Amino acid sequence: GPGLSRAAPQLQTLLLSGNRLRELPGGLLPPAAVPGAPFPLLSRLEAADNELEELGAGIALLPALKSLDVANNRLQELPAVLADCPRLKEANFRGNQLKDKRLEKMVNGCQMKAILEYLRAGGRGKGKADTAREEARKKKREKQQKKDGGDGEQDELEEASKLLVKVLHVSENAAPLVVKASPGVRDVRPFIVCCVLKGVNLEPGNALKRFLTAQTKLHEDICEKRTAATIATHDLQSIKAPLTYDVRPPDELKIVPLGRKEIKAKDLLRQLQLEAEEQRKQKKRQNVSGLHKYLQLLDGKDNYPCLVDAEGVVISFPPITNSEKTKVRKDTRDLFLEVTSDTSLQICKDVMDTLILKIAELNRFTMDNKEESGSGNKSDAVCGPVDLNPRRNLQPADVVLVVEQVRVVDTDGNLKVLYPSKTDLATVSSLLTIIR
Repeated sequence: GPGLSRAAPQLQTLLLSGNRLRELPGGLLPPAAVPGAPFPLLSRLEAADNELEELGAGIALLPALKSLDVANNRLQELPAVLADCPRLKEANFRGNQLKDKRLEKMVNGCQMKAILEYLRAGGRGKGKADTAREEARKKKREKQQKKDGGDGEQDELEEASKLLVKVLHVSENAAPLVVKASPGVRDVRPFIVCCVLKGVNLEPGNALKRFLTAQTKLHEDICEKRTAATIATHDLQSIKAPLTYDVRPPDELKIVPLGRKEIKAKDLLRQLQLEAEEQRKQKKRQNVSGLHKYLQLLDGKDNYPCLVDAEGVVISFPPITNSEKTKVRKDTRDLFLEVTSDTSLQICKDVMDTLILKIAELNRFTMDNKEESGSGNKSDAVCGPVDLNPRRNLQPADVVLVVEQVRVVDTDGNLKVLYPSKTDLATVSSLLTIIR
């Protein structure tokens, strides 16, 4: 009871995790009406793995509270007064059944600052939220004008509400795509992660160019100049499923590389090598050109990796090139995305998460800036039946991309990878709103 607070003005850390507490001890968080702070020094409060049903408003009366852990309880909402805790720096609210799904996304993405901003603005459906959103938009416009880095958390939050990605599970998909991986890839380039992304718009202005530039940038950065992983993006319409991730000897692997004639892998590598040398001489440079670096990734391999469609066409030869046949064009609406690596499966997934986020951002940008369409008004014609996207019952401001799960199985049909699984896209969930 009240005795607790009198007895412990010095209390700095309180560990209550793993009990069956329905609520925090009465004396700990007095009713907000009681003046004065009961625990002027309490900075760390851990009450994870209990059965807490609410955090009272009294939490704001802990002036020194820096760290709060109430993971795995039964909280359905977080009190707005959390935003008034002056010192609160870190909090773990994961594993609760929060009603506000957007807040839950932030909680899983550990965006402390964003969570407090959101609560301060009144959360969703509290009346204040709309004005907060309007404010955020105004801020965003001012920020665009100033073009300075500023504090972007609120803006990111605002964007997340618009970057919607719906995951279509294999079980709900009438014709899910499958990739069969042959045993040979184990020794060459063992890891592959794929998915289908529907609903992109590359028609207007520079949209396609921005899409390709973004991919190049990802290859440079997160893929560490393609040494960690390689991305390939394909036009889904030009692929005949099922696909096989396979290996072939260099003089049997034939591909029509982007912008070139059909060629054997062995000859393509030789050609690229000569081009790189030539370039180096012309520029009198010591270092070799981009592609040359990738050639070394295949040194000493008896077989080269390739992704082959049902008609036997090689659509991708990582880490070197993908095929002209499945090239992404302005009228592409649906993409088949592929990330391969000889390092780890996790790297493939991380790269794929980022790739989806990037495409969502680009798509959003295209819609926001309503650029003039580069090729007359035929954009509607190519959409075809894809407009079954669950766009209809959402706000007009929301652009939905649909990510379809793709399974990679071994030759006996055993599942090797499913992407995106429940745990995937977590790294970007603070920036995307994912509807599962």
